[in-house]
Amino acid sequence: MATFLRILGIETSCDETAASVVARHEDGRGEILSDVVLSQLDEHSAYGGVVPEIAARAHVEALDGLIEEALTRANVSLGEIDAVAATSGPGLIGGLIVGLMTAKAIARAAGKPLMAINHLEGHALTARLTDGLSFPYLMLLVSGGHTQLVLVRGVGEYERWGTTIDDALGEAFDKTAKLLGLPYPGGPAVEKAALKGNPDRFSLPRPLVGEARLDFSFSGLKTAVRQAATEIAPLSDQDVADICASFQKAISRTLRDRIGRGLARFKQEFGHLDVDKALVVAGGVAANQEIRRTLQALCIENGFRFIAPPLRLCTDNAAMIAWAGLERMAEDLPADGLDVAPRSRWPLDGQAKTLLGSGKRGAKA
Repeated sequence: MATFLRILGIETSCDETAASVVARHEDGRGEILSDVVLSQLDEHSAYGGVVPEIAARAHVEALDGLIEEALTRANVSLGEIDAVAATSGPGLIGGLIVGLMTAKAIARAAGKPLMAINHLEGHALTARLTDGLSFPYLMLLVSGGHTQLVLVRGVGEYERWGTTIDDALGEAFDKTAKLLGLPYPGGPAVEKAALKGNPDRFSLPRPLVGEARLDFSFSGLKTAVRQAATEIAPLSDQDVADICASFQKAISRTLRDRIGRGLARFKQEFGHLDVDKALVVAGGVAANQEIRRTLQALCIENGFRFIAPPLRLCTDNAAMIAWAGLERMAEDLPADGLDVAPRSRWPLDGQAKTLLGSGKRGAKA
């Protein structure tokens, strides 16, 4: 591998259109030269969630301009980049097609290698870009579409230790917010309301707490919130705040148990080795301050580093996609052909048992 590389990254898996140029120096240090993200929040907020057709159309309209802006901010031309990396899955298939086809066209026209990147791998490797973290480490991915506890052994080497058996955590936040009449996106709205609420007013379930397995479940908690709200309807502003605070407390206590057991397993498997024990938290839900405080305290108690990349790199972005491409190049992994296809489902750990079902497009991530 060359001593200095620059990659153009493209991300279009959901409702953010993003482009970035990231460099990798000879010593392995990463540097973000540009990072441009355009949110589609205004386009989807009226519907209470992401509309795939609207998202794909917005990517088409914005992507070329964002790529040009990313290159300009990085002060490089297409001829000066060393490869093009684009999210190839998992995600909304329409958006994936837009980003991957654009990347293919650039790679072909500029004569550059193409790296088709797993969006989840981008999240998994971000802490190495921001904190220079060494392998192995644990990652908790909590977003609107994913809730997983993953052992990151190396580039392309992932073991799923736990996953949701129903709703993703971000999905539970969004559905709770919608039930209570709060705006989309639900996570920030629930967190804001909870600041004025009493977290002890409602006794809500803490699914799977105490079980040895490291999986998650949030569907029953969501149902309990609906029942609590129905029993005291119509809801006052204080009622909504109290439900949000109680919901958030139940989530935090559940994560403390689930992740605590994961940290114990990590120490059992790697405690005899000279490794830097670390828990990386990524995904949009990582912005929740109550959840962060809970996990930070848990890591301190167990002798782990708590690493949460800056919020702009926890949510969907192209810098993590470019960095994942650089990591793959550093390992001399082959580039992808122009016939590579987008995948709406693409688990990080292809050997893990499917818990959420599988279809023609493969196992859910």
